Amino acid sequence: MITFRRTLLAALSAAAFAIPFQAAAQDIKPRIIRFGYGLNEVSNQGRATKLFAQEVEKASGGKMKVRAIGAAALGSDVQMQQALIGGAQEMMVGSTATLVGITKEMAIWDTPFLFNNAKEADAVLDGPVGQKVMDKLQEKGLVGLVYWENGFRNLTNSKRPVAKLEDMNGIKLRVMQNNVFLESFKTLGANAVPLPFSELFTALETHTVDGQENPYNTIVSSKFYEVQKYLTVTNHVYSPWIVLVSKKYWDTLSPAEQKVLRDAAKKSRDFERRRTRRWPTSRPRACRSTNCPPPKWAACARSSPP
Repeated sequence: MITFRRTLLAALSAAAFAIPFQAAAQDIKPRIIRFGYGLNEVSNQGRATKLFAQEVEKASGGKMKVRAIGAAALGSDVQMQQALIGGAQEMMVGSTATLVGITKEMAIWDTPFLFNNAKEADAVLDGPVGQKVMDKLQEKGLVGLVYWENGFRNLTNSKRPVAKLEDMNGIKLRVMQNNVFLESFKTLGANAVPLPFSELFTALETHTVDGQENPYNTIVSSKFYEVQKYLTVTNHVYSPWIVLVSKKYWDTLSPAEQKVLRDAAKKSRDFERRRTRRWPTSRPRACRSTNCPPPKWAACARSSPP
């Protein structure tokens, strides 16, 4: 009798634990998720997107599949944001700076010298303040999942070394389509030109603009050293990326499906930050002066993480 009771208890316990898992599995439907991003697939952004896709497929038992589409093939950040709002695209990752026109609170991340280091940035972005800013997106038709790292921004140009403020005068500098960046660089004397990232390399190559500003990871993975002569270490703004979901699409997902995306987003965030931070926080190893010439950029590129 005792043996029978123990066997029955074990069977009932197993069944009780199995029911929630079975219910969760039933709540996950076959889905194709188009996930757009701006950089190429060998960038840290591309690698993290690939990891996100793998985690989603694994956690959903192969039912939810992410179709990663990079190199701005689905359009600029602004175009993809509008596609998400309209429900024409499911997911993307892009700059928080391009969201300022949609949610003004996102401008807080563009404040110059807001963070001293990545640890400070993580504490704020992953804490209550970062979540509160992210939650503001929902009333505009977007759902933010996590912040990835783009990094501390630095200046490149093809005209001259920038060692003092006066050296900025007259430089046609591409900036993001964001009033904070426009006004900041105009104040510094540059001729600030708003331009989508997808058009930037060609604009630099044809001298439509003289320079740009981005974190090392983006500068090197985009091969800007092929069309720029000088890199000036400024670390003037810490730039996050943000993983977004169309709210129209999000609202069609079950709680179990939403959890799959949230959990995968967190894993991809941690992966992306680790890889990005394999780059030095002050300047690439090959760069020992304030203004680095292209040959040393190439050395940085060759030492890029595989």
